[in-house]
Amino acid sequence: MTEVYIGLGSNLDEPIHKIYQARQAIVDLEGVTEVAFSSLYSSPPMGPQDQPDYVNAVMCFDTHLTATDLLKTLQAIESNFGRIRTGLRWGARTLDLDILLYADEQINVPDLIVPHIGIAERAFVLYPLAEIAPNDLVVPAKGLLTQLVLNCPKARLEKIRNDNGG
Repeated sequence: MTEVYIGLGSNLDEPIHKIYQARQAIVDLEGVTEVAFSSLYSSPPMGPQDQPDYVNAVMCFDTHLTATDLLKTLQAIESNFGRIRTGLRWGARTLDLDILLYADEQINVPDLIVPHIGIAERAFVLYPLAEIAPNDLVVPAKGLLTQLVLNCPKARLEKIRNDNGG
């Protein structure tokens, strides 16, 4: 089994509900065992500001899926939740599932870069990740997670829910 951290985000169609539904869809996958789930956080959109704020969380689970199979599976879940890939970067979406870390591997293949390319600069990823990850977690090629958090201002990131339920 491989330990994986993924980011979950949504800013359309009841985003809190979508995050919890996506969590359940992932837990229901064969060969996936949930390890931890962060609080929910609200953050402003990265791209165009004429869209609602995002709800974000980070989930840790163990899986036997390869990184590329996991990517395909997560993209299928996104599609099932109404995600339409328009090619527009940072647009509004019903669900966004990103592989942040796949054990301590560095992966750079078409369609998948792990650790996630923006992991070190995104408060909406780092703060929930730090909430559930071990203090000594090293993000490959980026450094110690606790140091990355220290170097990343929280800005307008706000914890909105920490009951870890639905």
